[in-house]
Formats: sequence, C-alpha cells, structure tokens
Amino acid sequence: METLIEFFSFKYPNIKYVVFGTILLSISSAVVGCFTFIKKKSLVGDVISHAVLPGICIAFMASGSKDPFLLIIGAFISGWISILVMDAITQNTKIKEDAATGLSLSVFFGIGILLMTYIQHSGNASQSGLDTFLFGKAAALVGKDLMAFSLIAVIVLITVFLFYKEFKLISFDPQFARVIGLPIKRLETILTSITVLAVVTGIQAVGVVLMAAMLITPAAAARFWTNRLSRMILLASIFGAFSGISGAYISYSAPSMPTGPWMVMILSIIALISFFFAPGKGIVIRQWRRFSIQRQLLEENLLKAFYRIGENSGDHFSHVAIDDIQLIRNFSPAQLAKGLRKLRVNGYVQGDNGTWHLTNEGFEKGKRITRLHRLWELYLTKYLRIAPDHVHEDADTIEHVITPELEARLEKLLEYPTADPHSSDIPRNN
Repeated sequence: METLIEFFSFKYPNIKYVVFGTILLSISSAVVGCFTFIKKKSLVGDVISHAVLPGICIAFMASGSKDPFLLIIGAFISGWISILVMDAITQNTKIKEDAATGLSLSVFFGIGILLMTYIQHSGNASQSGLDTFLFGKAAALVGKDLMAFSLIAVIVLITVFLFYKEFKLISFDPQFARVIGLPIKRLETILTSITVLAVVTGIQAVGVVLMAAMLITPAAAARFWTNRLSRMILLASIFGAFSGISGAYISYSAPSMPTGPWMVMILSIIALISFFFAPGKGIVIRQWRRFSIQRQLLEENLLKAFYRIGENSGDHFSHVAIDDIQLIRNFSPAQLAKGLRKLRVNGYVQGDNGTWHLTNEGFEKGKRITRLHRLWELYLTKYLRIAPDHVHEDADTIEHVITPELEARLEKLLEYPTADPHSSDIPRNN
C-alpha cells in the first residue's frame, strides 16, 4: 500500500514522465488503431513499427544525437516510405497484400538492424541506449520525450476529432464515400499519417517488436463490448490508458520488470477477458445464451408433447408415462430427464411414481406453443403455398421466437382461424 501511495503521489519527476508518457502513447495508438482494425488492416501497424527502425538510425547518424524530435521525424519518414513501398508492390505486381506486407516488414527491419549494428561499432559515444528502440524502455523517458509525446498525441486526437465522420465512412464503406465525392486518397493519406505518428510515439516505450500490439489489442478488446465506433474508441482509449498506468506501476514496484512488455501483458489480459466475458459477444456469454436457448426449446417441446397427449386423451391434466411422451416426440433419455426436472422446478409439471402431469401454468404454456405452431403452419400453406406435409419442421423452429405482437398480426392476417392445415384445432387464447 505504501508503494501504491508513493507511486500515485507523483513525488518523483521520473514517475510523472513515465506515467503520462505511456498514457499519451497508449491513447493515441488506441484511437487510430480502431480505424485500422475496422478497415481490416491490422498488420499495417506491424509493418510501420518495424519499418521505423531505419529512419531512427539514419536520423541519429545524420544528427549525431538522440534528440526525440529528430528521431521521430526520421521514424515518420521511414514508416511512410514502408507504406508506399507496400502499396506499390501490391498495385504494380502480382504479389498479394499479405506477401507485400511481410516483404516490406522484413526488408525495412533488416535494414534497420544492419544500421543499428553499424552504429554500435562506430565508436560514437552518443549511441548508448539507441538499441532500446528494439524492445522499448519506458523507464528512460524524460521531460523532452514527454513534450514530444504530448505534441504528437494532440495532433493525432485533433485530427481524429476533425475528420471523425470522414474516417468512419472510409473505414466502413469506402465505395459509398467515393460515390458521394469524398477525397478518398487524401483522407487515406491523413489517416495513414496519424497512424504512423501514433506508432512512432510508442516506439521508445514499448519498442518496434511490441508496438503493433499497442495499436490493435485495445481496439480488438473494445470491439467485443460495443457496436458503435465512438464507444469503441472511448473504450479502447480507457483500456490503453489503464495498461499504461498499470505497466508503469508494476515497473516501479518491481524495478526488474520492464514497463512496455507489462503494458502489452495487461492489454492482453483485458483482451482475453473481453473475448470470453464481454456481454453479447463474449465466448462464454454466447455459449451460455446458446445453452439457455437449447434448454428453452427442450422445455417448450416437452410441454407441446404433453398438450398433444392431452388432446388425444381428452384430459390435459392426466398422468402421462415416459413412453407416451416418447411416442409423440423422440427425446433422448438424458434430454427427457433434464427437461422434466427443469419443468418441475419451474412449476410446469409434477411427477409421481414415474408419471407426470401438467400444472395449470404448464397447460397454458403448452397451449400457447401449440397455438403458435399451428398458426405458422397455416400461414406457410396459405401465403407461401407450401404443401401441408412440408411445413411441420419450419413451424417447429419458428414457434419458439414468435412474439405476442407477431402472434396478433398472424391471427388477424389469417382471419382468426380455428384449424390448421391438418384440420387440428388451433387453441384459443382465454
């Protein structure tokens, strides 16, 4: 607790530089990463992050210093050239986009490693620490770095704010954007430029190897929580900022732990939680919803079977044996046992000495599902001209999702029928 209080008191300037620097780079990369993710060009971030290394090395060789502004300019130019090279390969050769991506990434990164090796053997005393751009070293951030990060973050965020509608349109429907006269090429150039800037911002903190994760992981995690781009950008920014603060705190409390890799680790944990537990799209939630639907189908099919047995016998509340239910619908023993158990818990049936009978609630629910089934069969035969012996399976599927509003419309459309295509009575609502 003492370490936590000391960290968030920002007593030491280095803590301020690291925390605010990582927050700025996380937010700016998360914001542009959302558009890259939507455009299905996630690997572009990986290309840029690896391609900036030659620019950093050349800027250092030309200036002889590690001035962050000069290194960022070199990295920006190098990153932009890599995108131009990738596009040129795709447009002028038969090489596919994925191959062009890998080619551009490997060639530029290879050149960067060669230049880095040359610098390390050049005897230039100022080159110390330049290799941290490979894997990042957020703990080495200073006030000048923070100024550069702040400037770039402001440029990125203002650009996104000004061109939000245009970026949104070219990300989701570029063909429509072209038809209504938007300057697609110019907008793509602006979006690519701020993407390169965002990647360049984070290189010093997380390195060229991990920067692609900072660009895409927040967007991928946020996509599981919402279908709106504005909310996705907000969530991605929150995830990125949280990873920056968490990574800085872990590095501060355990000095042997690097900030950049922990930022990526925190983001990966957030992404995994989103993939599995996000409401609506999480894997676990979807599986639970599927299980609930299957259970609902089983229960309603069982109640419908009870109702049909009651129709045949003339007594809907008579005791029914398991074999009688199997004659109406072929349930597996496990399904039957599980379904009857659940129906009893819900108060729809009661069991006694191996036989079961409907309660009043079970009778009403069984009557309604039978009614919906027969209404839909009649609709298919009357309006879609499907033969009566071909409508059962379709009705067996749709009966479970017909709402009361649709039920009322069906009844009115069919002129309040009393029998289905098989001359079976359609139960009436009380």
